[in-house]
Amino acid sequence: MNTSTFRTAVVHTPNGPGSIEIISVPVVRPGPGQVRVGIAGAPVNPVDLGVADGFFHTIGLIDQPEYTGLGWEFAGTVLDAGPGVDLEIGTRVAGMVGGFDRDYGTYAEQVVVPVAGLAVVPDGLDLITASTVPVNGLAAVQMLDLLGDAPADGHRLLVTGAAGAVGGYLLALAPERGWEVTGLARPEDEEFVRSLGVRFASHAEPGWDAVADAASLQERALEVVRDGGRFVGVKPNAVPATERGISVSAVETRPDGARLSDLLVRAASGGLPARVHSVVPLDSASDAHRAVAAGGVRGRYVLAP
Repeated sequence: MNTSTFRTAVVHTPNGPGSIEIISVPVVRPGPGQVRVGIAGAPVNPVDLGVADGFFHTIGLIDQPEYTGLGWEFAGTVLDAGPGVDLEIGTRVAGMVGGFDRDYGTYAEQVVVPVAGLAVVPDGLDLITASTVPVNGLAAVQMLDLLGDAPADGHRLLVTGAAGAVGGYLLALAPERGWEVTGLARPEDEEFVRSLGVRFASHAEPGWDAVADAASLQERALEVVRDGGRFVGVKPNAVPATERGISVSAVETRPDGARLSDLLVRAASGGLPARVHSVVPLDSASDAHRAVAAGGVRGRYVLAP
């Protein structure tokens, strides 16, 4: 094995799953406040499909002259630590990388990241499952930060896409902020939604105090918010126009080691619905993208280098 390089998945000319390539790039020593992590698992997210398709290039969020890295989250073990880092080699960690315009990602054998965005994986949680928590878990808690605590006179929250990854986390976490939660999902997902202790709906009537739009229904979800209510979405590049006095915002998920640590502890204890559908090798990234694009899967595809 060549220890001076590692393998990573990139797109040179984005054109869907078939444009994903595996290349070798030089190993980089971590700088101050950084660690190098050997990746055990890197989940496929819908946003990765948009990167490989060229959507984010088209709207100007990506400008990489040579190639663009894929992957946003990971779990693995610390291989090397830069100056000022108090984290032992071999420590099991999870985290995410932020931003679109970058030449590296987590679809890789290793990654160098700031230690501030990492969290130690609890002993009771395997690395593959832990890798599925950062992006969607942090999206959920940061969406709830935008919504705020439920007011006493208007605490009915509708979560769209309730059977998906972000939606499932919202169902588990929102009641702690005082919200009376209803999950909007397909009839076949009713058992999962109710298993999290919240109400279920397969159709939404107008009049909700707030909507957390994990399904990206956008204007259709905004329509069911009452006048003066709250809406938070998951597309910061396409926030619906405010109307009827509704507070409208969208989450831009950021690394946060402290919040992630709490989420991993919850996942380890069964308090968060972390679901893995299939573990596939890094070389099968294109196939995993096609499977995610086809939809209908409850659980994550995770790439294992």
